[in-house]
Amino acid sequence: MPVSYRLTEDPIPGLLTRLAAPASIGFFFNTMFNVIDTYWGGRISTDALAALSLSFPVFIVILAAGAGIGSGTNALIANAIGGGRRERAVHYQAQAVSLALIVVVLVGVPLYIGLPSIFRFLNAEGELLQSALRYARVIVAGSPILVLNHVVNSGLTARGDTRSFRNFLILGFVLNIGLDPVLMFGVSLRGVTLIPAMAEAGIALATVVIQCVGLVYLVRRSMTERTFAGCGVRGFIPTREYFREIGGQGFPSAMNMMTMALGTFVITFFISRYGRDPVAAYGAAIRIEQIALIPTIGLNIALATIVGQNNGAGLIDRVVQGYRTSLLLGLVIMVAVLTPVLLFARPLLGIFTDNPEVIRIGLSYLYIEAVTFYSYVVINQANSVMQGVKRPGMILWIAIYRQIAAPFVVFPLLTETVGLGVNGVWWGLAVVNWTAALFALLHARSCIRRARAWASVSGTQLSPRSVSPEQSRPE
Repeated sequence: MPVSYRLTEDPIPGLLTRLAAPASIGFFFNTMFNVIDTYWGGRISTDALAALSLSFPVFIVILAAGAGIGSGTNALIANAIGGGRRERAVHYQAQAVSLALIVVVLVGVPLYIGLPSIFRFLNAEGELLQSALRYARVIVAGSPILVLNHVVNSGLTARGDTRSFRNFLILGFVLNIGLDPVLMFGVSLRGVTLIPAMAEAGIALATVVIQCVGLVYLVRRSMTERTFAGCGVRGFIPTREYFREIGGQGFPSAMNMMTMALGTFVITFFISRYGRDPVAAYGAAIRIEQIALIPTIGLNIALATIVGQNNGAGLIDRVVQGYRTSLLLGLVIMVAVLTPVLLFARPLLGIFTDNPEVIRIGLSYLYIEAVTFYSYVVINQANSVMQGVKRPGMILWIAIYRQIAAPFVVFPLLTETVGLGVNGVWWGLAVVNWTAALFALLHARSCIRRARAWASVSGTQLSPRSVSPEQSRPE
């Protein structure tokens, strides 16, 4: 059934909760999907566990193409719907699919070719290098499917449908429980090999197969929600006008994710100088941290959709209310979720490894990251506002500072000059992220002031009751 939230009329706290809950549940299962991968990787060897950590930045690069364009498209579609321009919203969706496929080819081919050099740069050699290559090559080869899922979902999310992606992610988690061991270890019957053992490549192949299933489901849901309604084959032919608009909105988000990948490379580069154990510890601990951040991810998605539609309708007071409420909810979530994570940090790390040194290093990371946690909430909420009011340019510059520029100054200072060793990287993350968060908070407020001024000058500001059902409700 189509969703029926009135994003320009219903009370903001209720909307945030109803939109964020399905998204958070979905991303919980998505993170558990990754936890399953990490668990089975650890069952192969410590090298395999470290290989998945090394491949994480590669995975982010792939997702950046889809999730970045999807995020920008979500904002454009939400603004179009809020302003009553549904035909334009459909064209945004179709053109985003075409743009995403072009971008993923341009990114994926050189990435696939350069994988050996990338992993050698991260000090991988011998069996660790081969493990990383077995996993990453399959993931990169299947990248078009991963990208399309995020782009197709953008049209659903912009209409308030965060349930469909949730359903796909839950299904994917369930399927992954069975597919991972089957493809890793293979299947033989009476001495006949039915499925060969593929080790790390099997983990990656399971991901690609599940993403294919998800794409079929999301396309079917898009047909139900009519996100492509009235759009024939010609609607997918690249159009300069739409490519320019989607690119302008999506490029900062895509590059934000790209810099996240580069930032993970930077972190891995610094910690890899201290040996294999810190790399493995970081890979295990970051999975736990991701679980703690899941509810706030749902909040980010909900806020971006609410801001987009209400900005399109000129309802800036609702944009402000949504932003303030989401920051408060993020703080409540942080206290509620982070407390048990820290209390049970040691047994949680023990799920992934029984290596005492890896557990010790992982504990240090999690305890220090408790100081950093809310800064991620502040940054992501500010990014959602900037995206929703169609002023995303600063997202990229904040990301460059946070992921690349500042770490190359702060990390060496704390690890070597101060002499904190690998813990200097963890404390460096706190310094870098909090300075970025404070700037992002101030800039998001500035963007809202500009949006209010534009709504006043252009005469687009409407009262909630003056928005027609066709403007505020999905078809």
